[in-house]
This record gives sequence, structure tokens and C-alpha cells, in this order.
Amino acid sequence: MPIATVNPANGETLKTYEPMGEEELERRLQLAEATFRTYRTSAFADRARLLERAAGLLGEDEDIARVMTTEMGKPLKQARAEAAKCAKAMRWYAEHAEALLADEEPAASDAADSGASRVRVRYRPLGPVLAVMPWNFPLWQVIRFAAPALMAGNVGLLKHASNVPQTALYLEDLFHRAGFAEGCFQTLLIGSSQVDAVLRDERVKAATLTGSEPAGRAVASTAGEMIKKTVLELGGSDPFVVMPSADLDRAARTAVTARVQNNGQSCIAAKRFIVHTDVYDAFAERFVAGMKALKVGDPIEEDTEIGPLATEQGRDDLEELVDDATRAGAQVLCGGHRLRRPELPGWYYPPTVLAGITREMRIHREEAFGPVATLYRAGDLDEAVLIANDSPFGLSSNVWTRDEAETDRFARDLEAGGVFFNGMTASHPAFPFGGVKRSGYGRELSGHGIREFCNITTVWHGA
Repeated sequence: MPIATVNPANGETLKTYEPMGEEELERRLQLAEATFRTYRTSAFADRARLLERAAGLLGEDEDIARVMTTEMGKPLKQARAEAAKCAKAMRWYAEHAEALLADEEPAASDAADSGASRVRVRYRPLGPVLAVMPWNFPLWQVIRFAAPALMAGNVGLLKHASNVPQTALYLEDLFHRAGFAEGCFQTLLIGSSQVDAVLRDERVKAATLTGSEPAGRAVASTAGEMIKKTVLELGGSDPFVVMPSADLDRAARTAVTARVQNNGQSCIAAKRFIVHTDVYDAFAERFVAGMKALKVGDPIEEDTEIGPLATEQGRDDLEELVDDATRAGAQVLCGGHRLRRPELPGWYYPPTVLAGITREMRIHREEAFGPVATLYRAGDLDEAVLIANDSPFGLSSNVWTRDEAETDRFARDLEAGGVFFNGMTASHPAFPFGGVKRSGYGRELSGHGIREFCNITTVWHGA
């Protein structure tokens, strides 16, 4: 895949970039290693000041949202919201990182039992961390790694998706303008084939990847061979369970947003809608009506709610999943075919709802990365849990119920990294984010996330 900005709204190639040569890549790896030696000893207050400045610069920038929209097609309003969320996360870590990484002291009795006068647990940075990031949230995915990594004293090397090079270069420039040393955060304009060599380099101490399962397998395999720490956030096919006690109007409105945010291209988007039979028809009617009412159009226009998919291949893959399901008997309640409108020549796919899904259909097991929802009818709570867990993924989940006993059961039994009741799954810097099963391992955000790339060191003093 060439490193290029291709506008998904019309297929026009706007800008192309040559991959970095070996000499430039080596220079940047040397710089990362050298910068880490001094940056790791900097004070939390100094790191926080720089990160606050970066947040301020981002908050003042009126162009980066348009760049994201042009590169990957998200509606402009959502691009602005993404930039604001990034600034918020940077400020959160600037404020909280020192406390999150403060030395811990085990109980005095345990220290004495070990023969020590004092024992501390200290969090020390690891070194240069490689971040392999996706195009769907081209700013947020990077910031949720970079903010805690930089506050912990690590330095970052970004290999961004090849279709968002301008966003990738903007991020390097943002941290440089904020006052971070040149080697603290660097963008590597390289192809996917070069990632393995970078990860094998002894100067790179760990890696984080958000992306597809095949990409995660490749990075995890190399990292395992090299005995390097990794955090993986892979695909998701989140269940959205609706029980009889739910507020159906609210649940249906939220369901529409949860399915089509970011043009449906979100790992934590609700994708499988599992509805108790007692309220199935009423929910389906509201949900389908809401999906039909969405405005599909040019993402630069302020009133657009659904833009194009980011790549032509992504649109084709989604179309194949829907076609496979309909050939096997799925009912199309709305959408179901690619848009063919001359005023929208890009890679558009309409909001789609499919019912009558069976386990034999590919869409039951695979992630639908676009505005396509699948509806399931569940006879009771037990069946709802079975359907929800019948997936190779386990990123997050939504449950709509006002029954306390049901809340306890779903929180106990759903196989996911998050269970959100009566509201939409969303990430927040204060709460850990990540999944189980083939959705990956490790956590981002919160104290859990900042400690992932720390050397958790026992400091023992003899009596």
C-alpha cells in the first residue's frame, strides 16, 4: 500500500510520500535511544508542562480535523470531537501521571519479614516504544499511547497507517512545537514490510499495536521471539443487549450512534444487537427507522452523519460480508447494497440492518467494519449471554436493563474487556481500555495503561 493521502469521498490521490530510506531510519533509531537516556531522568513537572503545551496547541488548531476527514472520511464534526478528546487526554495524564507512577511501599510487616528496613516498588520507563497505529481514529489512537508513554519517561516511534501520512507527520510536529526534544516522539514513514526489522532492533524495547488480527499476530510473533513487551488492541464485534426493562426509545437512539460512529469503522462500535423476544419487534422498528434517517454525504459538509469508508478495499470487504449473509437467508431491513449516486463517487456504503443471522454466515464470526448492524432475537437472559459470547472477539459490550439481578449476571458472564450498562461504550483516559480473546491483551489508558510500558522494580534495603 503506497504512503499517500487518498480522499475516500472521491478517490482522488492528493499527496504521496516516499518511504524513509535505511539511512534516515537508522538516524531516527539512534536519536530515540540517545534522547531516552536523558529524557527518562526529567522531572514529572517538566514532562507535564510540555504535554499541557501540546494539548493547548492541538486545541487551537483549526485544520487538523479537516486533514483527518480528507484522509479517512470521518464526518468533520466527529473529527473535531476527536481532536478535543485528544487534548483532554493529554491534560489528564499531565495532571495524574506523577501520582499514578508514585513509589509504592508494601506493608511494614512484610518488609520486616523479608529482612528489609524498607521496600519500595518503583515504576521506571523502558525506553523507545514502537506504536503501530490504524487509520480509523488517526489522532486519538496515537495520543492514547503517546500521552502516558511520554509522561512515564519513554520515547515514542510511530508507524502510522499508510493512508494517513499527513496526520502522522502532524503528530511529530505537534510534540516538537510543544518543546519536547526531537527524539521524544518521531514518525517513521515506512511501509508495513519494514515493521518487523524495526521491532527486532535492540534499541526498541516494546511495542503497542491497534489494528487487525493478522497485524497483531505478526507483531506479537516477532515480539515474542525477541522477548519484548507488547500491548495489542485488535478487532471487536461488540454485543448490544436489550432486555425487557430497557428504555427502548433511548436504547434505539443510542444503538444507531453506537453502530455508525466514525462511519461504523470503530473496534468498539456496537455491531451485534441482541434483543429479548418480548421487545424485539418494538426495538427493531425504532432502530431501523433511526438508521434509515441518517444523512449520507460528503464528510466535509456540516450536516453529514455518514461519510465514505476509508478505503475501497474496506467497502468491498463489507459488501462481501453482507452479500454472503443475504445469500444464506438474512433479511435486509434497510440498506444492503453499495450506494450508486453520481454525486457521491467515493467508497460509500449505506446504513444497513440485517436480521435472521445464523452461525453459518461469515458476518456472525467476522467483524463488519462499516455501518452494518446484525439483529438477533433472544428468548431469555441465558440465550442473550450465549449469543453475545459466541464470537472470537471480546473488546467491549453494551447492556440495556434496569433489573439489578440482570446487571449482576451480565457483568459476571459477558466475555469482554468492558460492560457498559444503559449507555454507549466509550473510552476515557481515567478508565482502562482493552479486550480479551482475539480482541487482544494488555490495557491502555488509566493507571493500568501507563504502567504497561514500565519496568516495575522492587527496591529492597537491608536492615
